Amino acid sequence: MEGHSLSLLFEVLVPDSWVLFSSLLIHAPAEREWKFRSRNVGAGLGSSQCPVVRLWQSSLCNLNHLLGKGEVLVCGISCFHRKPKTGILMLNMGGPERLDDVHDFLLRLFLDRDLMTLPVQNKLAPLIAKRRTPKIQEQYSRIGGGSPIKKWTAVQGEGMVKLLDSMSPHTAPHKYYIGFRYVHPLTEEAIEEMERDGIQRAVAFTQYPQYSCSTTGSSLNAIYRYYNEKGEKPKMKWSIIDRWPTHPLLIQCFADHIQKELNLFPPDKRKEVVILFSAHSLPMSVVNRGDPYPQEVGATVQRVMEKLNYSNPYRLVWQSKVGPMPWLGPQTDETIKGLCQRGKKNMLLVPIAFTSDHIETLYELDIEYAQVLANECGVENIRRAESLNGNPLFSKALADLVCSHLQSNEVCSRQLTLCCPLCVNPVCRESKAFFSSQPL
Repeated sequence: MEGHSLSLLFEVLVPDSWVLFSSLLIHAPAEREWKFRSRNVGAGLGSSQCPVVRLWQSSLCNLNHLLGKGEVLVCGISCFHRKPKTGILMLNMGGPERLDDVHDFLLRLFLDRDLMTLPVQNKLAPLIAKRRTPKIQEQYSRIGGGSPIKKWTAVQGEGMVKLLDSMSPHTAPHKYYIGFRYVHPLTEEAIEEMERDGIQRAVAFTQYPQYSCSTTGSSLNAIYRYYNEKGEKPKMKWSIIDRWPTHPLLIQCFADHIQKELNLFPPDKRKEVVILFSAHSLPMSVVNRGDPYPQEVGATVQRVMEKLNYSNPYRLVWQSKVGPMPWLGPQTDETIKGLCQRGKKNMLLVPIAFTSDHIETLYELDIEYAQVLANECGVENIRRAESLNGNPLFSKALADLVCSHLQSNEVCSRQLTLCCPLCVNPVCRESKAFFSSQPL
């Protein structure tokens, strides 16, 4: 067949289906009619043959001139935007982007009965939020005026779906959605956006690697309540990635960041550095009901230290305790004091339960502990391992998790179907039953 070659990359809408053409070889017969052979990634298309598409030379920048010279034209033309097929809802607590958002963030947090149960909570929560707002606003003002968690979640989500589209073409296009519990975009708002987009397959993907009823559980309960209050079944097919504490790429990310920071200590002190893996603490009342969070955080720590060949002494410690009731310990600040008193004055703080920077890393670890407390205690060298933030390997970890999950055709992990042995929250049981019964 005579004619010149034209390499194009673009999308064409054909009846009832979308077809993505890539690496196409297009021949130019005399009648200016172009025939395509393509790799089919559209739903329901069984043939690699596609319809004849007429491309007139005037629409492609003097095409006749280029073809006459026998040149190859590479175009990046997107005639239409394909609707996303698979939606990944990235679940997290969120954080106020501006100081004006702090009060509403705290109010939603203290009203969340999955996180805490207070007497006359509807009346007490507004009072607590109002009282704590000035103090928390001051903390956020010290880290730039707001939380960067939305920014980093977007960076991670964009990297994830870009990889997913090539890793799992049969479930593409993929789109990420951010669903926060206490700030916009709220989980419920994200679900509404997914429904407007016509998502077919929805994956609720917790951004907490280690499961807790007070974090991931609260987000899943919010999804369940959304449908329960509407009194209708989901239009999308839902499944859940509810925990991933030992995923190999997650472990590699943590190990890389730790090693990078260890290398910055004085060589003669490097082996003495105590690695303090710091995670958000939980009330012992929650732990004693059977919440799996402490064990899963411990599993992450062990895998990371295995990766590092146990190069340094280490401890798992807990931060962000609030109130007088017993919480998981030892507390991070008390551990720093105790180590200094015992002559261990070189430390590396590692936020092991957080996947991006926010108030607990930027203020609590970096300012309260690494600056103020360290100076008071006489610490010689203290550093904090960088959060995962925009690490491309972490985006690859997220994509690998979703890709494997989609291939597994499982609704959720077996662990999710098991309620805490002493659970006192009926919504938790209803939520687990709701998700485990979802058809795929």
